[in-house]
Amino acid sequence: MEVHVSRAVPRSRSPLTFLAGAALIAPLALLGAGPVSAASEFTVTPLEFTVRAGDRSCTVDADLYRPAGVDAGHPAPAVLATNGFGGSKSDGSTDAIGRAFAARGYVGLVYSGLGFGKSGCLITLDDPAIDGRAASGLVDFLAGTRAADDGTRADFVTGDGPGDPRVGMIGGSYGGAVQLATASVDHRVDALVPLITWNDLAYALSPNTTGAARGVSSDTPGVFKWQWTNGFYLLGEGQPLLVPSIDPSRFGSPACLHFAPRACDTIRLLNSGRYPADRTDAMLAYARSVSPASYLPGVTAPTLLVQGQADSLFNLNEATATYRTLRAQGTTTKMIWQAWGHSGGQVPGELDLATGNLETSYVGQRILAWFDRYLHQRQDTDTGPAFAYYRDWTSGYGTASAVPAPSRTLYLSGDGTLVDSRSKVTRGSRRYTNALLPTSHSESSLAGLIGLKDPAPYDTRGTHLGWTSAPLTAPVDVVGAPKATLEVKSPTAERVQNSGDASDRLVLFAKVYDVAPDGTQHLVNRLVAPVRVPDVTRPFTVELPGIVHRYEAGHRLRFVIAASDTAYFGNRGIKPVTVVSAPQDTGVLELPVVG
Repeated sequence: MEVHVSRAVPRSRSPLTFLAGAALIAPLALLGAGPVSAASEFTVTPLEFTVRAGDRSCTVDADLYRPAGVDAGHPAPAVLATNGFGGSKSDGSTDAIGRAFAARGYVGLVYSGLGFGKSGCLITLDDPAIDGRAASGLVDFLAGTRAADDGTRADFVTGDGPGDPRVGMIGGSYGGAVQLATASVDHRVDALVPLITWNDLAYALSPNTTGAARGVSSDTPGVFKWQWTNGFYLLGEGQPLLVPSIDPSRFGSPACLHFAPRACDTIRLLNSGRYPADRTDAMLAYARSVSPASYLPGVTAPTLLVQGQADSLFNLNEATATYRTLRAQGTTTKMIWQAWGHSGGQVPGELDLATGNLETSYVGQRILAWFDRYLHQRQDTDTGPAFAYYRDWTSGYGTASAVPAPSRTLYLSGDGTLVDSRSKVTRGSRRYTNALLPTSHSESSLAGLIGLKDPAPYDTRGTHLGWTSAPLTAPVDVVGAPKATLEVKSPTAERVQNSGDASDRLVLFAKVYDVAPDGTQHLVNRLVAPVRVPDVTRPFTVELPGIVHRYEAGHRLRFVIAASDTAYFGNRGIKPVTVVSAPQDTGVLELPVVG
């Protein structure tokens, strides 16, 4: 059945999808359809496909958006998209992608990802061998080489050759990673626009910001991000209840009703709080096998990465790791750091097609230019600078040829100050210890993300250490990821860190506050760097989440390491920590300063 559309009509969301809300899906409302004129009418046709996905066949529920006047004699490029985690083809954000691009002359094919909506099979976390292959089956449909289950064929998509349609992909979060997974197994995809997605799920769900071997990946298991991960788990497990089905492919084991076994094992291991070497290595290997970090070498499609500054789930460092890998291997890649992400951050003028600003927002213009260049193949289209970042102090974008590297160094003095010269460091020893319950709060909780009251960031006396700079004499603009090199003493942690269980190692959390002249503190985008110290007998370097922030004149920087954080698992047992500073041997904080 075809539905003729001449204006955007929002579709409702299920209560649980909305509850995941601002955190997982609502940010994708940026792709809500703008005003559609009568000249840009299109039809919407529900379709089902039975596709091969790894070792199984899966039913995929999709909608085909076909602009008026597009036919075999007048073909158009296609845009393929799917939902964020917990959504479906019918939630307002995903449906809006099809409508927005069909209204602009593109053929749209929007589908519910495997395990979501009315699509079959288990959730496999955007595994390229399963989710990527399933999407490749839909590319076959757009190529005209296969029909939908009801016999519908697409002979109206622009082609690059026999069996090769001109197709781009766009979507956010879970619908962002699937683009990279698909492009890694199907080189017919011509352009990608992944928004607010991950590079390494091991880093995203159990981050460790030290000991990095490549990109954001670390050889030392990280600190379990229980709040976000269990939100995902509950949302995934609720799918059979939200969308009842007798399809047996949608049901897994009693331990995890709706996740594939290895995904289930990963979540259960993280929740156990214990990381024996053999099981942890297998968990890290699996999390990376379903992450772009492992399969980016297969991605050749031009890629425009869009990541959010307000994002404690997939922070800017994830997109930066993907960006650097793609560019190093010769894949055409550009990156934008917009204001909003999974943790909110929407500001006037940023991409939000619900208000019809695809053509007027900076990011929207860049997306249109990207598809114009690589789908319409207009060679003279300017796709913008290599790197752009939203600046809240100007309500506009700055640009650069690369992500800035650390360029200014501050030193951690023994008296609790941050100084600009090693010669100003005073000798001193300071100590903190952890409690059995979390005593610091940084990230917005899920309550805060759905509009309930959430406490401001805090650190409890005696469970953290801080170093504060003198008031700044001029504004300091930080664009990128600060780095800290630390050396701590913890005899308790040293005695147990080689027990064979990584959860015995010392855990701490690093962050940088902006302190106003009146003493109030602001934690930029409420971001924190969880650390599981590889070896407390050696110095280690922490890469904090990337930020874009102006520290105004008269303000001070305050670097803090804390023993715990409410959004994460913490230390097993009490582990006191001492930091010793001396001019010849002190910690440093490096800032990527621009301008």
